[in-house]
Amino acid sequence: MKLNKIIAASALILVVAACGNNKTDRALSGGAIGAGVGGVGSALLGGNPVTGALVGGAVGAGTGALTKQKDIDLGTPAWKR
Repeated sequence: MKLNKIIAASALILVVAACGNNKTDRALSGGAIGAGVGGVGSALLGGNPVTGALVGGAVGAGTGALTKQKDIDLGTPAWKR
């Protein structure tokens, strides 16, 4: 059961894994990727997945907001395709 949740979370991360063309898109996608990685990583290490997702999401959103398109460009976000 736990493995199914991890696989589902990983698939969701891949769907939203695009940086975007503006600061808002990068913050949103960075937050989503960070939350997924933080939650899954925390669960695998025996921690609280919710705390991991919150911390990962905050770090990811901050990183996404502070980067420029020329720094990291993974294309058009999934929600704009």
